Amino acid sequence: MSQIISTTRDKLTVSPFSAPELLAKAQSTDEREWVPAAKDGVWMRPLLFDTVAGAWVNVTRIRCEGFISRHAHPCPVHAYVLEGQWRYAERDWIANAGDYLLEPPGDIHTLMGLPGGSETLFWIGGTLVELDEQGNATGYADVFTRIEQAAAHFEKVGLGADHVKQFIR
Repeated sequence: MSQIISTTRDKLTVSPFSAPELLAKAQSTDEREWVPAAKDGVWMRPLLFDTVAGAWVNVTRIRCEGFISRHAHPCPVHAYVLEGQWRYAERDWIANAGDYLLEPPGDIHTLMGLPGGSETLFWIGGTLVELDEQGNATGYADVFTRIEQAAAHFEKVGLGADHVKQFIR
């Protein structure tokens, strides 16, 4: 049952126009639901593709050490470390299980995998702009490229491209 409520003169009712709620296993044991990233040893588990706000939510699983990606976000990013640890090369801190991070708009950072790996829930608004070592844009990801990436992967592993539709709102 949807949580969006409309009001009439004397009572509250659920709007027939609201999208259904979404419940997904963040740490799925079905390996087919983990979409490979551009870097070997890194996968993303889609949870939400918000096509209206241009945002997406996923769990990023890192099972390699060292450089993962240098990138920037023009919109805020929220992260919650579920297990393990990772860091940004430009920072002196390590994100550990149980830590929350807010990346402010415009932040540039280089994600580094650490021994033991990690799983982190990310809420990403807008785009992820991939950068080279000189800070030049080399590519990007947004909610639509992530949907296409997930659909192609789900088709390839036998879940079917439509498997991605359950995460789209």
